[in-house]
Amino acid sequence: MRTLIMKNQHKEGLRQKSKKERAKRSNSDKIFDGVIFVILTIVLLIVAYPLYFIIISSFSDPAAVAGGNVTWRPIGFTLDGYEAVFKEENVMRGFLNSIIYTTVGVLINLGVTIPTSYALSREDFFGKKAVTIFYLITMFISGGLMPTYLVVQSLGMINTMWALVVPGALSVYNMIVARTFFKTNLPLELLESAKLDGCGNTKFFIHIALPLSGPIIAILVLFYGIGHWNSYFSGLLYIIDQEKFPLQLVLRNILINNALRQTQSILTEEALKEAERLRQVTELMKYSLIIVSSIPVMILYPFIQKHFVKGVMLGSVKG
Repeated sequence: MRTLIMKNQHKEGLRQKSKKERAKRSNSDKIFDGVIFVILTIVLLIVAYPLYFIIISSFSDPAAVAGGNVTWRPIGFTLDGYEAVFKEENVMRGFLNSIIYTTVGVLINLGVTIPTSYALSREDFFGKKAVTIFYLITMFISGGLMPTYLVVQSLGMINTMWALVVPGALSVYNMIVARTFFKTNLPLELLESAKLDGCGNTKFFIHIALPLSGPIIAILVLFYGIGHWNSYFSGLLYIIDQEKFPLQLVLRNILINNALRQTQSILTEEALKEAERLRQVTELMKYSLIIVSSIPVMILYPFIQKHFVKGVMLGSVKG
């Protein structure tokens, strides 16, 4: 009962404090808030409208899109673009490949990044500065495309999944963010207290550090996951067999092949109607492919967004 009374008094105190703070706001404060609101609303529209335009264009008649008639709602509603995308046999195979590459790649990224970041966050780690400088050098000076390709080739990883997930196993930027998170949230006193109870370094890392690092792990999953899902150039370089192509490479080939068929039909058959139909389908597919390839990221983002404040914001303060 006493506790309940104290809670009610505390809530009443907060309400009165809030009323006083609102009463103290001057007209200049309100004008400032209004200006900020207007600026942020304009920025929101600038960022959100292109995405909205892609969505409504994917459901619209391509002639209406090309004519500039689609602005706020779909015109000539059609699903031909999505139908054309999913008629391609390689799309579902590319989807499955990208899911596998992304899952395996993220597991490897976490397995390398988290232990490295934790070790470099510890003050008692011998040679910490030298190792950190070594990593920073690789961040600013890379080996280049050809040396990287030759290394991947010499390791026998050409035309395998490992060529897509192993070379980028550690992002130095993400490692620094995670290291700062560990330094901020895992004080040395916590380790010393655990050691007094007989806890070793490995046990402390597995049973104490990792359970307390949920936000930064979620952020790393998002960063690395988006990187792998949108990866296109690595597949173009290292994957030869079309059955192993990631989704982004499959989507690129679909657009290129449709454009080639359209050009060939004009030069050889002069079938203008068929060429016009292919052109319209290709225009629709551009928008539909963007939506299809973005769906997994849009599904994943709401579950991780809540960890941004505790994860990336705390870890982004470099030191």
